[in-house]
Amino acid sequence: MKLPREFYERNDVITISRELLGKYLFTNIDGAVTGGYIVETEAYNGIIDRASHSFGNRLTPRTKTMYMQGGIAYVYLCYGIHEMFNVVTSVEGQPHAILIRAIQPTDGVDIMQFRRKMGAIKPTITMGPGSVARALGISRKINAISLQSDSLWIEDRGMIIPPENIAAVPRVGVAYAKEDALLPYRFYVKGNPYVSKPNK
Repeated sequence: MKLPREFYERNDVITISRELLGKYLFTNIDGAVTGGYIVETEAYNGIIDRASHSFGNRLTPRTKTMYMQGGIAYVYLCYGIHEMFNVVTSVEGQPHAILIRAIQPTDGVDIMQFRRKMGAIKPTITMGPGSVARALGISRKINAISLQSDSLWIEDRGMIIPPENIAAVPRVGVAYAKEDALLPYRFYVKGNPYVSKPNK
């Protein structure tokens, strides 16, 4: 049920970002399987997108992963604290990526709770991209890993989110991107409790 490589190799990062809603993201870290279905994403449209790390064809040791063939993980450190997991899409040389901002947990919830040091299960366990990565055990150690691997993958289990239940709004925390900060490249499932800042 893993999404095929061709799913990620398409050129339309906006469409893929929307289509990832309802897909199941899983990790198998040290034999512990954790995961859930994706309820919030953000698209980053490569070199023309001022909010993207690769804007202006910026190629650095950090961003080089974005320029690889679609279907791999781009994991980077934000604010020196949070690991952030992105799905690289499109073809080699075209640095498109999708930030996974929230999932609804379904598998290995006790393990996620331990990783997040939470005494009780609350929506914040996987609300926000830093929380997603921490709960699933995703770190820069698996940056550039294939999403066809047995450590990190995404499945299609047949869940369909009706278009009327999907919000398309501006992205979070990208005011520096000027006019591109207003683009409706953030997608989320309306009413889902794991979505962060649903009204913005």
